[in-house]
Amino acid sequence: MDIFLLALAPGLAICFFIYYQDKHDPEPKKLLIISFLLGVMSIIPAMLITKGIKYLLHIDHTNDAPDLDQLYYAFIAVAFSEEASKFLVLRYYAYPKKDFDEPFDGITYSVMVSMGFATVENFLYLYHDQGVLSTGIHRMFTAVPGHASFAVVMGYYVGLSKFSHKNYPQWIGLLGAIALHGLYDACLFLRHYPVMVIIAVLIIVISIFYSFKAIRLHQHNSPFNKG
Repeated sequence: MDIFLLALAPGLAICFFIYYQDKHDPEPKKLLIISFLLGVMSIIPAMLITKGIKYLLHIDHTNDAPDLDQLYYAFIAVAFSEEASKFLVLRYYAYPKKDFDEPFDGITYSVMVSMGFATVENFLYLYHDQGVLSTGIHRMFTAVPGHASFAVVMGYYVGLSKFSHKNYPQWIGLLGAIALHGLYDACLFLRHYPVMVIIAVLIIVISIFYSFKAIRLHQHNSPFNKG
């Protein structure tokens, strides 16, 4: 039970935070819950794609693997497969809904999907480490906020693509999320301590900073903003 709560709490906290940032036209709770649950299920295709890419490209991900293999694994096998799986839920479930009626909704639904994914990933890591508290705390302040900030980047551009007259391509958000996720993972996989760990933390900090900026921009530009 403690493992379950430790895995669930960070993602839910971020979900509630984003929900209350949607100040002008909050989304139906039912759609948010379904998005979260679809995010939970999106880990299945992500894991299959990761294994498939690793097999097809003969990527070595052992501790003493060459740096190039670690980069391939970070960007192509992990970041691409995970962010693409989440993007498909956002694009083909949430995006067509009539309640997706302002740019901020891209952020809202993207984060819900991502937190569903991150919650399952949390549980798997904690189960593998036999519920070690340090694993949960570490992920609470790094991996989970990272998933959330990557989701904000993705959702920001998906929201723009639906409502902006400039017709922003949706792949910009997906590419941004993959790039940030890949950079973060690459720093950890390369294992050049402590420099790479410091860079990984900086990537999360910078991603969160720009996430708050993206949130404020979509709040301000909401068609429902009467202020």
